Amino acid sequence: MNPIQGTIGRWQGAGLMATTLLGTGVFILPQMTIATAGSGALLAWILLTLAIIPVTLVFGRLAGVFPHAAGPAYFVEKAFGRTAGRTIGLIFLLVVPLGAPAAILMTFQFVNELVPLSGWKQVMTELFLLLILLALNLKGIQVSAKLQFGLTLAIVAVVVVMFGAGGAHLSDLELVTSVSGTNVTLMMAAAGIAFWSFLGVEAMTHLANDFKDPKKDMLPAMMLGTVLVGLVYVACTVLLLFVPPTDGLAMVAAFDRLLGGYGAQIIGVLGIAGGLSTVNVYTASVARLIWSFSREGVLPRYFDQRNEHQVPVRALVSVLSVMACVIVLTYLSGQELEHLIAWTNGVFVIIYFASMMAAAKLLSKRYLPLVVCGVLFCAMMAIALGASMLYALSLVVILAPLLWWQKTHHTRKQVSLINT
Repeated sequence: MNPIQGTIGRWQGAGLMATTLLGTGVFILPQMTIATAGSGALLAWILLTLAIIPVTLVFGRLAGVFPHAAGPAYFVEKAFGRTAGRTIGLIFLLVVPLGAPAAILMTFQFVNELVPLSGWKQVMTELFLLLILLALNLKGIQVSAKLQFGLTLAIVAVVVVMFGAGGAHLSDLELVTSVSGTNVTLMMAAAGIAFWSFLGVEAMTHLANDFKDPKKDMLPAMMLGTVLVGLVYVACTVLLLFVPPTDGLAMVAAFDRLLGGYGAQIIGVLGIAGGLSTVNVYTASVARLIWSFSREGVLPRYFDQRNEHQVPVRALVSVLSVMACVIVLTYLSGQELEHLIAWTNGVFVIIYFASMMAAAKLLSKRYLPLVVCGVLFCAMMAIALGASMLYALSLVVILAPLLWWQKTHHTRKQVSLINT
């Protein structure tokens, strides 16, 4: 178990969980799912929220009983051995080149609502956001947890006010999207996009040792955050079904229509803060995973250094440097946001599936129904993502044999030294 003195309480953890899930997607993803599936997007969000609850319960229990900086990689290693665990850990590391630019690109849409930028000005602004993340992380995740709890309250308050205004002016609103006939294929595609909103359930497990009492607080914090986020996404989707299509952010148009203006300023500021919160938690999680792998000999000992706030500084700087390089490459190659989201989601389907299988072995039998629900959820997400799963599967096919060879070679070397 990692010697980190935890400082996060249950409510701070719930805020951290909620803003991680709301993050970049709360004011964007409902719009994307409606564009994909029309009114079927609402059903997709409701079913997805219900389906993620068993997964969250399993992750919360695993993190409470087996707190470790490696998170899912540790659970899988404990259940199925070093090769399997390290494979999961490395594919999590390798999803950063896709997930980070996707999250930053989504965050930048809110920046663009306030100050229209393009070209290299956009890239430089995105890189500046990474410097903000560096400053936040150097002080420790407990500082971010306190800030993000307040941000969660602000985002929820705005959505509640908008929903209340929508109810007060219900007679003046008209359903824009047709409700006739829900296309199951399109609804599944929308769920595949919406899955991005719940990426962060597993990231919280990397921070278990940052909790004062992970066994007591991890599960309630994760459940409170997940349920709250599901309700917020459903509410946002309902609101946007009454907003005519727009070239910009639909939530800004909805805010202006329901509350008379200042949508760009309020939604823009909250969107930027929420986006930074999501990338912040993933940055902290990946840095801790690199630190853990460094201590175990998977990665160089160079990453083992931590500062007075128990932050693995070298790992943190390395993660943010990779993000910066990928942001520049993404701009130069012209990758589309939808592709980055789908490929990222595919990797997390594999991580979630492996974690559910590990839970079946590590937890008591009373958790088996939840594990089965989690496995079925992963199967449905894999079907929804279709060909976008190829990136994740390719990583597993390449990394697993290499890690197995590394383990075998190391074992043979040790035996040879003993014999001589």
